Parts: sequence; C-alpha cells; structure tokens
Amino acid sequence: MTQLALVIDLNVCVGCHACVTSCKEWNTSGMAGYLSDDRPYGEDPTGTFFNRVQTFEVGAYPHTETVHFPKSCLHCEDPPCVPVCPTGASYKREEDGIVLVDYDKCIGCKYCSWACPYGVREIDEHQKVMKKCTLCVDRIYDEALPEAERKPACVLACPTSARLFGDVHDPESDVSVAVRESGGYQLMPEWGTRPANHYLPRRKTRIRIHEDELLRADNPLKKEEERPVGPVQEQTLDDVTSW
Repeated sequence: MTQLALVIDLNVCVGCHACVTSCKEWNTSGMAGYLSDDRPYGEDPTGTFFNRVQTFEVGAYPHTETVHFPKSCLHCEDPPCVPVCPTGASYKREEDGIVLVDYDKCIGCKYCSWACPYGVREIDEHQKVMKKCTLCVDRIYDEALPEAERKPACVLACPTSARLFGDVHDPESDVSVAVRESGGYQLMPEWGTRPANHYLPRRKTRIRIHEDELLRADNPLKKEEERPVGPVQEQTLDDVTSW
C-alpha cells in the first residue's frame, strides 16, 4: 500500500515560514479553503493553518541552539482521529494513505482534535468544521500541472529543500532513502499511531565559546569618547560648512 508523507530535515530548516505562507495560499484557493484569518494585523490574531513552524531555544547560555520545528498532520498509518469521528467525516484513503476530512459530514464536535496527540487539527471558526493538512491532494494529482509541480505547496516553496515528499513504503523512494541513511524518526512513536511523516535529526555540532569571545569587537560604547561638557572651543562642522 502506498503511504505518501513528508520528510523534514531539521538540519536545514531555517524557520523562514515559506512553507506556512505557501500552504495558506494554495489551500485557501483550493478544495480545502477557505482558511480564515481574523485580525491578521491587529491584537490577538487568529486563523486556521495546516502547517505551523515552532521555534525553540535549547541549551543553557552561552551554549544555546535555535531549533525550528515544522509540524502539520502526520498522516498516521493508524490515525486515532478516524475511529472517534461520530459521522465518518475523518477518513484515511486506501490508495495513498492520506488522512482527510469530509466537510459535508463534519459537525465540528472536535473529537478528532482531542484524539490527535500532535495537536495538528484546527477548527475553522467561520465554517465550524475541522481542518488539517491534505498533503495538497488537489495538487499532487492535477495532471494539468507539470509533473515537477505535482508536489505539496510547502515542498515546492522551501528555499533550503528541507522538505521531501514521497511514498515511505517504497524502499527506493527519496524519502525512504533519506530516512534510512539519516536516521529519520517518527514523532512520539510511543503513541502507537505510526506517523507517516518523518523528521531527519539535527547533527550534533559542538562549538566551544570562550569568555573573551562574548565581547563585541565593535562595541560602540568602547570606541566613542566621552562627550565634551560645556562650550566647544575647537572648530566644529558648523564652522567649516555653508549650510
């Protein structure tokens, strides 16, 4: 059975949010839209997103690291959101393993969001239905598009190629090779949901920072002299210019 999925390389994700905005753009105008935005430039902005990037600072100063962690629906092989749905709106496709929501059946009860251990389902407050990543199912099968563009919008938009897309059940696919060769892992496998999406772990890089390296070489407070007090006796810029 084919199982389509994303594989995200945490080594090269720079947290630019290109995946977030491209996802929003494509899916708002596609079969999954619209995706609401309330107060986008005001106080307490809210909205519906399929894909978010969480950024963490880890470690203790001065040995800290910034980690960018993109997260969307993981298209679990045993998705807990499906059996709890009272209307059958949440379902997993047999042909490619994509987990979707039938908006015509969804009643917005949020059972699926409570069952999902990854917190990747969101209710659209305007349409009152649950929404989530579709792996751009309306794009990847669109034969009107060039074959090279039949990929999720987030994959195409990533400037560092941190996202791969393919069949994780095919041992020769790019995603399977990446997972196998780079030690790719599933998020929280202890839940037994068998997420199809995988992450490639960050490589451990140790940098020793000495105390004297923490001082700024270009610190302006150390370069500038104290300002003179009282009338200036020396020639100033006003004395030598005509304006």
